[in-house]
Amino acid sequence: MTATFTERLLQIQARKKSVLCVGLDPDPARMPPHLFAGATPAAAVVAFNTALIEATAAVACAYKLNLAFYEALGAEGWRALEATCRQLPDDVLVIADGKRGDIGNSARFYARSVFEQLGCDACTVTPYMGHDAVQPFLAYPGKAAFVLARTSNPGAADFQERDCRGEPLYLYVARQVAAWAAEAPGDGGLVAGATSAAALRTLREACPDLPLLIPGVGAQGGDARAVMQAAGRGPVLINSSRQILYAAGGTDFAEAAAREAERLRQTLEEARGRA
Repeated sequence: MTATFTERLLQIQARKKSVLCVGLDPDPARMPPHLFAGATPAAAVVAFNTALIEATAAVACAYKLNLAFYEALGAEGWRALEATCRQLPDDVLVIADGKRGDIGNSARFYARSVFEQLGCDACTVTPYMGHDAVQPFLAYPGKAAFVLARTSNPGAADFQERDCRGEPLYLYVARQVAAWAAEAPGDGGLVAGATSAAALRTLREACPDLPLLIPGVGAQGGDARAVMQAAGRGPVLINSSRQILYAAGGTDFAEAAAREAERLRQTLEEARGRA
């Protein structure tokens, strides 16, 4: 019987004593200049990612790859994405951050792309188009769809906080995801930003067993300790991208990333112990 995404997540986290997810979002404008010597931007991205993976694999339980950073490089960017996925060790989970959300027929092909072609373990999905846009991502045993609920960006409240049948829209979405996932082969999860501890707490109370993917710690202002307190004891992944990737801008970038990842891992574990 195939282990569920959540079961695998908890097993990896127990072994590594870590809830840290490292976001591999390579911005060529911020990458160390020496990586571009005699290399194309895509080759520099692969070198950058490979060094970061080697530096952080011991403390990361997952990696999140934001597809936009690779798609912006054209055809070579997709090959860089595939090459990066091949560098990832077996004892981590891989999340494709594409925020997909199209009609059912298109969604099937998006799901096939991330789960079958790239071999990722999870994908981020936007729920605006409803159940048929999310369902194809829930159709894969052992995989997960992290559906946007209460995100970390400044405009999150524009729609997500709107009243929907007596509760915030993000909470209504979360309840729907839990119901859809209960009837599907794959796991449902929620994207819940670190910038609103109150929303995190509300989501955890409503969906105690759904895994939460929490971006926004560090560069976006989310406090690691406050986030862990709000997220409670349910399954959780805390993503950090820029804070780790760009901890240093020189030839020591990987060593600096390793130190920052370990520091954040320890902070999260201490906070989880008090939750």
